[in-house]
Amino acid sequence: MIGYIARRLLLGVVQVLLVAAGVFALTEALPGDAAVTIAGDNPDPAVIAELREQLGLNRPVGERFAEWLAAAAHGDLGTSLVGPRPVSEVIGSAFGPSLLLAVLALALLIPLATGLGMLAARREGGRLDRVITSTTLGLYAAPEFAMAVLLVTVFAVQLGWFPPTAVGGSLTANPALLVLPVLVLLLRPICSLSRLVRAGAIDAQRAPHVEHVRRLGLSPTRIRVFHVLPNAAAPAVQQLARTADWLLGGVIVVEAIFVVPGLGTALLDAVSARDLPVVQGLALVFSCTTVLVNLGADITARALSPTSEVGR
Repeated sequence: MIGYIARRLLLGVVQVLLVAAGVFALTEALPGDAAVTIAGDNPDPAVIAELREQLGLNRPVGERFAEWLAAAAHGDLGTSLVGPRPVSEVIGSAFGPSLLLAVLALALLIPLATGLGMLAARREGGRLDRVITSTTLGLYAAPEFAMAVLLVTVFAVQLGWFPPTAVGGSLTANPALLVLPVLVLLLRPICSLSRLVRAGAIDAQRAPHVEHVRRLGLSPTRIRVFHVLPNAAAPAVQQLARTADWLLGGVIVVEAIFVVPGLGTALLDAVSARDLPVVQGLALVFSCTTVLVNLGADITARALSPTSEVGR
């Protein structure tokens, strides 16, 4: 296991470097730059040239990338070109709302998706299985923005139960602001994860070792909890990792609709302002998060089902 973790970490470092280089190159290819944005609607070429000189934008791309990468290795992500503020401060202020939404969504997602999947797998093809399967398929097919608009229209505008957006409010001081965003975040992941748990549980119930413990007279509940669930959860862990990565990376659509000042909103603002250090810093944070979350998922999957190929 130690050798496996070391190999995955080494591969993750290579992936992070490739992502950082790719994002740096793509941001350089964007039309315009921060100097043009700062100069305003009627820019003077002399002012733009002076701003580029001050911001270091007239230096070679390779030189700026090498300098940024060396500083990032020491924890310095640079300074925002629009502000100016340290990039780490910009990311830190946006990380809190995204982390809060992600934690709440995952805390509800894991028990709900596992329970639905195990419930549907109790009798394959039965009425309950068909109801759960058709409902999850229908919800999964609905786009996030459409579900968000529908929920806001019904529960915020017509019924007035929840605030429609987070404008002017604190997510921690007013928990009602979190209800609709978390509900939208849950809809699609709970469908995909519960279907994976169901498929894994159905396969596990047919496994020889489960048939053996059933012949030994163990109760159905004990068999499901201690013998079926670990094997059913192993493949679902991979999907859970992708969901966690998606949530921690800032869910742009949900944050935009509900005006949540998270990482997705920070990324959109940085791209529109051509604030390249913030874009590059966020890309580095997102790629590191992806590597670590997927590594944790692979280790968990192998621990749950050592004989499976998941995570190998």
